[in-house]
Amino acid sequence: MVNLIFMPTWYDVTVYNVIDVFEEVKDSGIKHFGVKDIGPEEEVYIELIRRCKREGMTTYMEIVRLNEQEHIESVKMAIKLGVDHIIGGKFVEHTIKLIKGTNIRYWPYVGKVVGHPCKLTGTIEEIVNEGKRYEALGVDGVNVLSYRYEGNPEELIKALKDSLNIPIIATGWINTLERIRKVASMGVWGLTVGGTSILAKKLVPGGNLSDQLKAALREIEMATKLE
Repeated sequence: MVNLIFMPTWYDVTVYNVIDVFEEVKDSGIKHFGVKDIGPEEEVYIELIRRCKREGMTTYMEIVRLNEQEHIESVKMAIKLGVDHIIGGKFVEHTIKLIKGTNIRYWPYVGKVVGHPCKLTGTIEEIVNEGKRYEALGVDGVNVLSYRYEGNPEELIKALKDSLNIPIIATGWINTLERIRKVASMGVWGLTVGGTSILAKKLVPGGNLSDQLKAALREIEMATKLE
């Protein structure tokens, strides 16, 4: 089963009412909940992760800061929060050292990531080769900014799947039922949905946030049954 990760963010920033959003969707069936490393005060993140753990959810922090020192501070915050997964970021060797001795799983970005909101550039060959290097370093998996890629996102995901022996989380503008279905059918370990799908209430017009997540979960279930 492909894991659906809900990231209540808008243009790579965690929304400031994230706890209210969590309370609205916690009974929707979502089991994976994440944040970006830019957003509210630390106290909000602490309370959010506490509530997630109370509900038995798996937790994530996606690092979108591209400056090395800021990246390191975000990793330290993720460790303090006790999240289960760090996804994103590009300073792989340093991150591996920082999380050593914790139970955090690490999924760095592959490819050249630029700007904010993040975009992905580079050839498929370059991105795959970087994934192979990260695999050799011992990361748990890789994070591909699928529909923020300047090329063909489906070809990129397929190439990574065919070339790596570690799992993939697909992120980045997976914001329609068609895209959710397509990515899920490709056998990724997980995919994220967030602002442009769930918060924008794009998947179920007129529905609430829980309706959006339920629709996404159904789409994944149907896609994986057809494999």
